[in-house]
Amino acid sequence: QVQLVESGGGLVQAGGSLRLSCAASGSIFSIDDMGWYRQAPGKQRELVATINKSGNTKFADSVKGRFTICRDNANSTVFLQMNNLKPEDTAVYLCNAYIYQIFFTTPANYWGQGTQVTVSS
Repeated sequence: QVQLVESGGGLVQAGGSLRLSCAASGSIFSIDDMGWYRQAPGKQRELVATINKSGNTKFADSVKGRFTICRDNANSTVFLQMNNLKPEDTAVYLCNAYIYQIFFTTPANYWGQGTQVTVSS
């Protein structure tokens, strides 16, 4: 089995920063894309940022210039550094990864349980 475990959410004032971490564990052979999505109450889940094995990144327009994403391949971990946070960034942030398990030839899509980020004005 594979698990994604997030940490680092919390309450912060507008203009502040938070750093989210997501560690994958289990019978992992390799990991393709890793990323973060978010879902605010009453809204659809949206992509925040992704990073592939080579380090190429993609960001939602709403977070460009404020958020960065990086990964530690040796430890199967992805990080999201969030700076200059705004109240509209308030959401549950979910980690996502495409993971090849040992003996499997196609990757499976996994989600973490989510971590709450609340930005007060």
